[in-house]
Amino acid sequence: MTPARTTPPTDRPQLGLRERKKIKTRTAIRDATYALIEEQGYDATTIEQIAERAEVSPSTVFRYFPTKEDIVLTDEYDSILLEELKARSADEPWPDSLRYVMRKTIGLGAAQEPEVTRVRSHLMVQVPAVRARMMESMSVTGRLLASAVAARTGRPEDSLEVRVYTMSLIGGLAEVSLYWAENDFRDDLPDLLDRALDVVEHGLTPERP
Repeated sequence: MTPARTTPPTDRPQLGLRERKKIKTRTAIRDATYALIEEQGYDATTIEQIAERAEVSPSTVFRYFPTKEDIVLTDEYDSILLEELKARSADEPWPDSLRYVMRKTIGLGAAQEPEVTRVRSHLMVQVPAVRARMMESMSVTGRLLASAVAARTGRPEDSLEVRVYTMSLIGGLAEVSLYWAENDFRDDLPDLLDRALDVVEHGLTPERP
């Protein structure tokens, strides 16, 4: 297995010099982290080692990523998902919009960072600290997604219904990643997503004997 490369999406608008430098630094930190994890494992990898490999200071690492777990879990795709959802036609049925955008977002990550996607999913299964941090970060993503859900459904963003629905989606995505890794990545990731969205949309019915 070669060291995982982490790159920002290539279809984004041209950024200024300052923002490009920030992305370069974030990418260097993430690349260093994945390379060290490959060499010596997650637990043995320290922030000091990551900083040295990325040629930055430990304080710079913490400025970009509050915890080591955040380096593994953070990606650039939340904003893409929200932008794509808001760009879909208001006449399109909400489940269709959601399925299209989530498939596109997952496909983008798997296509641009296939090894990173697998390593991250493995770590979520194998490392309790990563899995716990993932659960915390899910609530942040859920709050971001709630605005799009509220806009399309006409419900208040802080309503119980929007919160439950949004977190069901986010929790489903997390379980898709865990299931995929636990089964050695045998399944097609977009197909697993479709199965998860079917459950969210239609509920869980008993299997026929």
